[in-house]
Amino acid sequence: MRAIVVRKFGATPEVADMPMPEPGPGTVRVQLAAAGVNPFDQRMATGFLNDTLPHDFPMILGVDGAGAIDSLGSGVHRFAVGDRVVGKFRTPPAGHGSFAEYAVVPEDATLVPIPAGVPTAAAAALPTAGGTAQDLVDATGIRPGQTVLIVGATGGVGSFLVQLANIAGAHVIATARGAGADRMTRLGAAETVDYTAGPIGDQLAARYPDGIDILFDLVSPPTALTTLTALVRGGGTVYSTIGSADEDVLRARDIKGGNLESTARAPELARLLQRVADGDLVVPIDATVPLAEGPAVIGASGARGKTVLTI
Repeated sequence: MRAIVVRKFGATPEVADMPMPEPGPGTVRVQLAAAGVNPFDQRMATGFLNDTLPHDFPMILGVDGAGAIDSLGSGVHRFAVGDRVVGKFRTPPAGHGSFAEYAVVPEDATLVPIPAGVPTAAAAALPTAGGTAQDLVDATGIRPGQTVLIVGATGGVGSFLVQLANIAGAHVIATARGAGADRMTRLGAAETVDYTAGPIGDQLAARYPDGIDILFDLVSPPTALTTLTALVRGGGTVYSTIGSADEDVLRARDIKGGNLESTARAPELARLLQRVADGDLVVPIDATVPLAEGPAVIGASGARGKTVLTI
């Protein structure tokens, strides 16, 4: 089968022929049709989890994937051959991911049926980015009328987060510029801030002299996040998804939150899929790329929404 691999940490991703995986007890084999691309894929390729998980090389990249089950291991009860499914293909040892024609995953992993009417490519874009956005909303407990600033709103996580915060009743402020601002408005942002027009903090301080309630920052390094935190009132909440929050500084200002690493699993993914099926959540796919061209988009910046590999 064809797959995108790295042969060692830090190597350039390449398309290669790999052995067909066979399902063992309690596992299923999925014939993949689409795979979502995330920044985490590049981090995996450079050895981000080297001290946490064992790895097999050549290492097949990719976490998010969707397709149809084509083979069952013994003892599998939750799924049947032919079921359309989507999930996360990251179980130890790492290196058997979703950027491939087939992948094997335990039936009790983050794997759920795709509801009728949800395209496979849309489902494949959901698990990591959508799950992270859902975790942020759940951890914060957004209340109707609260003011929420989302920095990095136009990317994959941000595009879902704008919608989920709006559904929760927040007044959403999204950072964006150009055509991205129009897209954020369509997704539910009440305001947009052009981060190229001057410091975000300066633009918002006059509008919100009493401070905003919640800051979700998906992109800023620690120093920039500390500066933006000045916008948040005491008793508010700040979350970073890239480890930039100094939690001691937040507590000193009576601000909740900190650094969030998504733990979203099957229940959260099923909830997101149902929102898509019901028409309440839009899956913002920026580009679809054939598997053969996939190495070029791993680690690429500037996507407005999600990039999905077609397999």
